[in-house]
Amino acid sequence: MATIVALTLGATPRSQGPPQTGRGPTSREFRGVWVATVTNIDWPSSKGLSVANQQQELTAILDRARALHLNAIILQVRAACDAFYPSPHEPWSQWLTGTEGKAPEPLWDPLQFAVDGAHARGLELHAWFNPFRARHAASRSINAESHVARSTDLCVDYGDFLWLDPGRPAARERTLRAIVDVVTRYDVDGVHIDDYFYPYPKNGIAFPDDASFAAAQRAGYRGTRADWRRSNVDQMVEGIARAVRDTKPWVKFGISPFGIARPGLPVGIKAGIDQFDQLYADVQKWLREGWCDYLSPQLYWPIAQEKQSYGKLLAWWCEVNPEGRHLWIGNYTGKSGTAGWPKGELVAQIALTRAERGATGNVHFSMQALLHDRDGVATALRDGPYAERALVPASPWLSRQTPPAPSVRAEDLPDGSLRLQPTASGDQEIRFFALYVRSGSRWQLADVRGGDVTFTLPARPEAYAITAIDRVGNESAAAR
Repeated sequence: MATIVALTLGATPRSQGPPQTGRGPTSREFRGVWVATVTNIDWPSSKGLSVANQQQELTAILDRARALHLNAIILQVRAACDAFYPSPHEPWSQWLTGTEGKAPEPLWDPLQFAVDGAHARGLELHAWFNPFRARHAASRSINAESHVARSTDLCVDYGDFLWLDPGRPAARERTLRAIVDVVTRYDVDGVHIDDYFYPYPKNGIAFPDDASFAAAQRAGYRGTRADWRRSNVDQMVEGIARAVRDTKPWVKFGISPFGIARPGLPVGIKAGIDQFDQLYADVQKWLREGWCDYLSPQLYWPIAQEKQSYGKLLAWWCEVNPEGRHLWIGNYTGKSGTAGWPKGELVAQIALTRAERGATGNVHFSMQALLHDRDGVATALRDGPYAERALVPASPWLSRQTPPAPSVRAEDLPDGSLRLQPTASGDQEIRFFALYVRSGSRWQLADVRGGDVTFTLPARPEAYAITAIDRVGNESAAAR
């Protein structure tokens, strides 16, 4: 007969504070990875695969992320005014089926599949949108009838790309509509936008927004075009922040800008572009206003590269964050194994991130390097800084309400293993359950899962504890 063990409530076995530095395990640290879909960078491996193969590849990515003790997937779901989910507003992506606007056969919903699969594996799922790109230079499919370029005049040509004009209020509204639709219909943990605001400059070619700037002037605008462009991007960023918060207050909003705010910030830093004056992104303002819940500046340079010093830039971003939003640094993991990128560089960068007060995690670009263990980088992470699991840091400005401790049914099985089935107590929504086991005086985070959870241990440990974690990362007291 199964033995039902009575559980008592006690203090959580680990604190919710910033990650511990030094040699000890890290209990709170964001460990994310970008999964890029545009041009089939990460998934699917090529367009037009069978649905079964698409699902197999996505499952392999989720399994790999869990095995490496990552805790978040940032999945690109809108690469160029298209969709990797059934959208009432935008066409299916050509990078999925090979033809823009063509639905997968048999019909399935990749975003829902990813959300469900991620949560079951203890991973957050952030939906990644490109706000203004409308067509990629590598596109080969003609635009579908429902694509913005076919149905409106909101797009302009720039270089080999088609771009939504950020100066057109209707263009910004179209992006907001797509984001709100996803947040409304899917149980995502975050909304994420990348560094493509106004496009990176192309051979001195001016961005063709004369018409929209003239319309703004007719409406009364009297500032410079540069200030107007920054205002357009500000309105987009603030609009996303407000729309996400109004739709689901627990969903995080994150941005991954170019890693250098401006040349000379901090002193000695040089950059090929000035994102303030060329991408029209006033990232410092976004931090001051508290519009984003996390920022992932792309620090894509090795530590020894003095003019783009990883350590200097990391410290600077931490200094210009008055609202204390999460800083989860973007790392160019895909450079592993290439010239000028020393072996062990990424592990050293993570160590610097952990040592810098104010930074609480890293995001890796991109999944391919980790999936295929390029230059042994995945093994180095799994055996080194990611040897033990970690929870995503909590976001106290979203909520400070601690969930009640779970109820847990414990069952000793005939083979000597122990089955633990946690159930949420109270009305608060629970995202994950965390299982801790104790060896001697040391608690270890053994597993994290979401949904209908069952933990099975091969034998009864010295002690165990299970906590409930809500959608913003608040952790309950422990049932043990």
